[in-house]
Amino acid sequence: MNKYLSISPEVQKSLDEKRPVVALESTIISHGMPYPQNVETALKVEQTIRDNGAVPATIAIIGGKLKAGCTPDEIEYLGRKGQAVTKASRRDLPVLIARGEDGATTVTTTMIIAAMAGIRVFATGGIGGVHRGADKTMDISADLEELAMTPVMVICAGAKSILDLGLTLEYLETKGVPVIGYGTEELPAFYTRHSGFNVDYRIDTPEELAAVFRTKLELGLKGGMLVTNPIPEEYSMPADVINKAIDEAIDEANRLGIRGKETTPFLLAKVKDLTGGDSLDSNIQLVLNNAKLAARTAAALSGTSVNCL
Repeated sequence: MNKYLSISPEVQKSLDEKRPVVALESTIISHGMPYPQNVETALKVEQTIRDNGAVPATIAIIGGKLKAGCTPDEIEYLGRKGQAVTKASRRDLPVLIARGEDGATTVTTTMIIAAMAGIRVFATGGIGGVHRGADKTMDISADLEELAMTPVMVICAGAKSILDLGLTLEYLETKGVPVIGYGTEELPAFYTRHSGFNVDYRIDTPEELAAVFRTKLELGLKGGMLVTNPIPEEYSMPADVINKAIDEAIDEANRLGIRGKETTPFLLAKVKDLTGGDSLDSNIQLVLNNAKLAARTAAALSGTSVNCL
């Protein structure tokens, strides 16, 4: 056992019995939504995973310990502490652990810790990617590098629409990361179902997702797999509305000189304000939708028969 890793008894039992487990990130709790919606959503996501036949493993760093499976009290703690919790990417792990501090895991660090624990499927909202203007700023999310290295399937609603989606896809292609559209040939753009960019392959069932990922693992190919699952139609926001809000948010971030790890939380909060909270509602629904697909895919990967609710 890794001396830095703490796996909850429920998650460890499920892994030992080869039952399906789904990893969940904690940045969405501390930085992605305001309190108390963040805690309510985190617990609802966990319940959605249980309702669809898998065990949730919310991942975080608490008191310098890598946690694979947080208790409700720990989720409440992260939600109340909010942005005072360090948003932890790969570079932050050794410092936070050595100092005994807390960290909210991004897509990158959730993948790392999930892989350490032996969890193969991870549900999130949207991945990071190549930021607009990256030709000047070189602002490219570590999520893309992690997808190229770490053997975890990431199920999301596409890349966040605050990004340069075309360059993000080009980067993933260069790194050899398969980008799958679940029930679609078009890359979903987080708040909306359409981006105008095509994915590598369309897959229509959790069973085929599991079969493709299992094959990738058996071939010994490095890296993960990105599954993009469109937001449900009834919660999809009009592209012109969300794009206008994003453009305004990016302009303000540039005026204020916001850079690096503060960029995404600032932009998401600003977009929420500009859309009157509609983007937050959409964000919650797309995460629940991804959790359901992740649970069913994890069940297929483990060979478990599931009666889906």
